[in-house]
Amino acid sequence: MTVIDCHCHIYPEKIAARAVESVGDFYSIAMDAPGGTAEELLALCEGTPITHHIVHSVATKPSNVESINDFIAAQCAVHPQFIGFATLHQDYPDPAAEIERAISLGLKGLKLHPDTQGVDMDDPRLMAIYEIIAGRLPLIVHTGDYRYDYSHPRRLKRILHTFPDLVVDAAHFGGWSVYDLAVEFLEDERCFLDMSSAQAFLGPRRTYELTKLYGTDRLMFGSDYPMWAPAEEFRMYDALPFADAEKERLFHRNAERFLGFTVA
Repeated sequence: MTVIDCHCHIYPEKIAARAVESVGDFYSIAMDAPGGTAEELLALCEGTPITHHIVHSVATKPSNVESINDFIAAQCAVHPQFIGFATLHQDYPDPAAEIERAISLGLKGLKLHPDTQGVDMDDPRLMAIYEIIAGRLPLIVHTGDYRYDYSHPRRLKRILHTFPDLVVDAAHFGGWSVYDLAVEFLEDERCFLDMSSAQAFLGPRRTYELTKLYGTDRLMFGSDYPMWAPAEEFRMYDALPFADAEKERLFHRNAERFLGFTVA
């Protein structure tokens, strides 16, 4: 069976250790996989059922957008297991042009992180970006943080209603650290969700309950590498009592619907 890890961050080797440390400091979490490189990700998944990875990185400054997109595209060219997503920043001067360039590089979607980028998810600058990609590229957006309001799930609800053609993965069960609050806003919405960065906090029972609540036709498996080790995240999720048909959806069919193509 194909298994797609739909949520992986990778960094250039020369800055990876520093980037991983910065993420760990931001969340006050000890990172499971401190390398943060494409090579470490692939090595950790060798011999496991995980076959493909959606990879991305986040631009915290507009000046980093193009180099990050170039890096992700280059990694995808070398590693056919990778499906690359672009980054943008709310202050990047010409998002439409960079989206077209990202598509020409072979990138398949867009990843945004409102909390680390310091911007409301429904800020007008980002709303203009959603208008460009609606119906063209899927979006992974970090959603939820008890410390900030930037990525509150109510903001995503507004986005979904404004852009009905926008295909969205509301990461981390739609609300990292505010998982139950997210249900209030997203239970009946048409977005996808991934379960990355949740199992360690929710435990197996609540992880299973939330997956069933949102529906196994909406949830996607994701590890949030390098925060968590992909093989262990897969092992824990695979151990939950889902039917075989549900696992097919959770581990690859939903991700393929989200992406808009079948992964060979």
